[in-house]
Amino acid sequence: MGIKTYRPTSPAIRFRTTLTNEDVTKVRPLKGLTAPKKRISGRDNKGHIQVRHRGGGHKRLYRILDFRRDKRDIPAKVTTLEYDPNRSARIALLTYADGEKRYILAPHGLAVGATVIAGDGADILVGNALPLRNVPLGTMVHNIELRAGKGGQLARAAGMAVQLLAKEAGYAQIKLPSGETRMVHLECYATIGQVGNLDHENQSIGKAGRSRWLGIRPTVRGVAMNPIDHPHGGGEGKTSGGRHPVSPWGLPTKGYKTRNNKRTEHFIIKHRN
Repeated sequence: MGIKTYRPTSPAIRFRTTLTNEDVTKVRPLKGLTAPKKRISGRDNKGHIQVRHRGGGHKRLYRILDFRRDKRDIPAKVTTLEYDPNRSARIALLTYADGEKRYILAPHGLAVGATVIAGDGADILVGNALPLRNVPLGTMVHNIELRAGKGGQLARAAGMAVQLLAKEAGYAQIKLPSGETRMVHLECYATIGQVGNLDHENQSIGKAGRSRWLGIRPTVRGVAMNPIDHPHGGGEGKTSGGRHPVSPWGLPTKGYKTRNNKRTEHFIIKHRN
């Protein structure tokens, strides 16, 4: 997989880059593992906007992924590697020995025809899933559970990997890509390897229209507004706001800690900052 550039036939295409899809082996997803995806455009169940600058975008079909990896000790063959519009990573279609098919996140280095397995006695090979107590120290893993049996929640985006640092008192200490070090129970499952599609972060959107395809709406700077619309607005000539960056409602927007979860705070050994 690589980065594709374009001849600058227009200003819109001059800086645009996309991924080449030679790693994708099938275009259409398996019909039985898809579901309709309703757009909510950043709104809650009352219709109020909770996340600004969301809406529109291309229609998508959701692919149902197996984050739990709960089909244990049954080998599965990688049938296809596919594109998923709902995430930055590629997905792999597994065909199990008993005929069942499931999608998983495709780790870096997993090829069509490879065999993967999930279980306590699985080998330390890319794509295999096993509990953290059976993973050697220093191993890079992804799709890590926070509660045993709930399904992977950590390190699921393209290029993400978590390093296993230590094991003690029933917990594993892992270092996340953000720099945070935290504890996860040793019974939680994780998948060996790094999430694939490493070049995803090197793409350049190139034009405003491509952001709209992704469902991202325009963002207007506060300093370009009037004082009635934003705390940074107004002023004679062009100003830089005259105060620390805030949201339209006066809340700090840079470096402002919003985490307030005392129940899980003791699991974090070292914060990302």
